[in-house]
Amino acid sequence: MNIQVRGKNIEITNALREYVVKRLSKLEKYFNTLGGARATLSVEGDMSKVEVTVPAGDLILRAEESHPDMYASIDLVFEKLEKQIDAHKTRLSRKLKGHGFKDFAVESRVEAFEPKIVRSKRFAFKPMDVDEAVMQMNLIGHNFFVFANAETEQVNVVYLRKDGNYGLIEPEFD
Repeated sequence: MNIQVRGKNIEITNALREYVVKRLSKLEKYFNTLGGARATLSVEGDMSKVEVTVPAGDLILRAEESHPDMYASIDLVFEKLEKQIDAHKTRLSRKLKGHGFKDFAVESRVEAFEPKIVRSKRFAFKPMDVDEAVMQMNLIGHNFFVFANAETEQVNVVYLRKDGNYGLIEPEFD
């Protein structure tokens, strides 16, 4: 498995890179094919944050965790990913009935269900700041809002998180 390790506000040492690769490569035992994993390590104040995304066929595993110790953050993210795999295995166990998880994980979609676009909307983008976008989202009563960010001049999305706070999705081009 190809594992990309990137750092924000931190220099990625060989020891950190090797530890991330060692932990994430253990996920290969659950799948026949795994896409390239992406791990982003960052430091914000006195907290170390680790974000990991692992594409596995139609399934995308994603976890993030913060902790004062970077190695503990890596361990906690790995545990979250394993819990996601266990949850996915449990959901699929009724459908498998004699098939192996590895064989089925790549084809995790139910073939009888084909999603269709049943409605399409068009609307004009008005450049606005993030606070105005949150206000607009609340006014229309949705849990997300797509807008043109006046600062970055890019399309962004604000959304309502389960904890009652708001999130912002900004595009990142490699």
